[in-house]
Amino acid sequence: MKEIKNFINLEMPNQHFDSIAVSVIDFENLSYETVEWHEGDFVNKSGKYYFDLASLTKPLTLATVYLLDPSKFSSDMTLLLNHRAGLTSGGRITPNTWREYIADFNILESPTLYSDYSALRAMLEIESVYAKDLYSICSYYWDEELLHWSDIVDPKRCPITGIRHRKVIQGIVHDDNAYYLKQKVSHAGLFGTIDGVSKSLLKLDKKNNLIKFMLDGFKNPVERFLHGWDTVTDLENTLAGRGCSAKTFGHLGFTGTSIWIDCDKKRGAVILTNATQNYWYDRVGLTKIRKEIGRLIWSS
Repeated sequence: MKEIKNFINLEMPNQHFDSIAVSVIDFENLSYETVEWHEGDFVNKSGKYYFDLASLTKPLTLATVYLLDPSKFSSDMTLLLNHRAGLTSGGRITPNTWREYIADFNILESPTLYSDYSALRAMLEIESVYAKDLYSICSYYWDEELLHWSDIVDPKRCPITGIRHRKVIQGIVHDDNAYYLKQKVSHAGLFGTIDGVSKSLLKLDKKNNLIKFMLDGFKNPVERFLHGWDTVTDLENTLAGRGCSAKTFGHLGFTGTSIWIDCDKKRGAVILTNATQNYWYDRVGLTKIRKEIGRLIWSS
């Protein structure tokens, strides 16, 4: 962790965002270590922030429901889970009619196309099968510091992630669709502290054997997405960082967040940032941070 802290101290002053939190999770020993930096200083445990997890919401809702009982998923639902159902990547949707609009898409097995619409349709199908709302199903492993943005108590305990209508986005979700829908949805909306995410992942593995489940999945030929999680397809250039094994799964979030878990090493890497704070289109610094911190974690 010392090397990671030194790297953060060196690199963060050069970025166009001001917050980062990192966790190294040891699934073998049910433990984790963290470091967090905000506005120029490292923060202690009592000062930790709730980060907008962005698209990490997808696996933390949909993939964890699949883990509970894969038999409840039809072949169409599995295609949706893994972004292979032929739905378009996304676009603005209307709060009053979005469910009907998303439900109207035909499902057709297709090459992988990462899609917010696919995640939303998977949510609708899950809710139909379970006759419950998604969040009441998927929250079985959540720590108290992993929650929906509408449940944030103190917005000032959240890093700023951008500007919307000339107002800073702080303590509210960055994703426009998730914001305008004002509902608990599957493609974005979860917030969490670095501790909350780490504890939740440890509980998910301890109680539901996440790593074993994914290892079993890796035994078969794998498309890019496996059981609702992204996988590493280029070991030399992956944003998970060099040094992870081919049996590594995780996800990225648009606000500069990521989760990666190496099944062989039984180690997890969580990086939370507010990389969209001032603008989103320059990802050079974020890419360097993701790759180097990942490399340090896998090599430790």
